[in-house]
Amino acid sequence: MKTCIRLEEIMQLELRERAHFINSVGGFKSIGLIGTSDRQGQTNLAIFSSIVHIGANPPLISFIMRPDSVERHTLSNILSTGYYTINHVNESIFQKAHQTSARYPQEVSEFEVTGLTREYKNDFFAPFVQESAVQLGVQFKERIDLTINQTIMIIGQIEQVHFPKDCLHPDGYLDIEKAGTISCSGLDSYHKTQRIDRLPYAKL
Repeated sequence: MKTCIRLEEIMQLELRERAHFINSVGGFKSIGLIGTSDRQGQTNLAIFSSIVHIGANPPLISFIMRPDSVERHTLSNILSTGYYTINHVNESIFQKAHQTSARYPQEVSEFEVTGLTREYKNDFFAPFVQESAVQLGVQFKERIDLTINQTIMIIGQIEQVHFPKDCLHPDGYLDIEKAGTISCSGLDSYHKTQRIDRLPYAKL
């Protein structure tokens, strides 16, 4: 038996209850740890559940930032340096990944307080998360300020991807389930996945 909750009832929910509810109704989401550094080498790591594919030619990916009415270290680092990493979360690090959502001061690196390992490779400016099986090096391309709620969309171009070799199929499909990537729902619920099937390209 289904029930219905209307907009006026949603808006009457307590702030945290409304946030949990609306963050859940959109379905399962991809999560990633976004790694950045400022020009002085101070690193930052933060978990995001709003990562969305934008296009494949060129390879573009986006995520949503909350309003910059307060200090956003990830945002300021990306805008000042132009580079960041997106690191898939797996079952062995999800608790540490979740802890990066805490509001640490700028001089504190989430890598250090959570015990995750920063990793630099291929002369890429921003730090990767060593414990992540799938790592993307991204160059900032565009900022879009959404006037409807003052959030910010950051769009970047994928410059490099690191992944287990045996997870790449001949047709280009990257098996992220085999790589151990997990998903989330709501603000704090983490999930392992199980593929049902891969279907052929739909044609009339």
